[in-house]
Amino acid sequence: MYSKKIAIIVAGGTGQRMGSVVPKQFIEVEGKPILLHTIDQFVAAFADIEFVIVLPEGYIEEGNELLNNSNISNKVAFVAGGDTRFQSVKNGLTQVNEKAIVFVHDAVRCLLTPALIQRCYQQAVEKGSAIPAVSATDTVRLLEGNTHKVIDRENVMQIQTPQTFQSELLITSFQQNYQPSFTDEANVVEASGTPVFLVDGEFENIKITRPLDLAIATYILAKRFS
Repeated sequence: MYSKKIAIIVAGGTGQRMGSVVPKQFIEVEGKPILLHTIDQFVAAFADIEFVIVLPEGYIEEGNELLNNSNISNKVAFVAGGDTRFQSVKNGLTQVNEKAIVFVHDAVRCLLTPALIQRCYQQAVEKGSAIPAVSATDTVRLLEGNTHKVIDRENVMQIQTPQTFQSELLITSFQQNYQPSFTDEANVVEASGTPVFLVDGEFENIKITRPLDLAIATYILAKRFS
């Protein structure tokens, strides 16, 4: 049984698309930085969870200050991010030294729920992996050269995080050389020859990338706290 749980929170962005002077993970929503909202959901899911937080090198001190007086400060390790998501996650995995279930989650997906985290954990224990996904709601077209065609959206899934794995599977997969197709952990694991398994995601589990996303997140969090 995998009793140990580690969340690698990937917060390597600098907020350029948000137009912010600080990385978006430090922007306050409902009186709290986005990063802390995200961490709170994992703690609510599993009180014994540990964290590896991947930050831009220049913001590790700020991350330390943010969590220094929290009740989880002794469960948090900080590492510097890399030039790619692959390298950032690989850096985070250096802190995983025991058999565990590892969640890899975007810091700016702060609207996930403890139920999703628990669902991912249970499936990863049983199948080795759990990749949250929701069905596409918009009409989708595939570009083919100068033409395009409609794809049946019933067969299109939008992938989310936390992408969750048995630690030995994830660590082994990240020993591969980087490829441009490695846009998430599922791609890395599949490239190692191991299939991955989807799990039901949540439509509110959006990634805060642009000002509109921030407005949506603010609205949802305000409703949850009211």
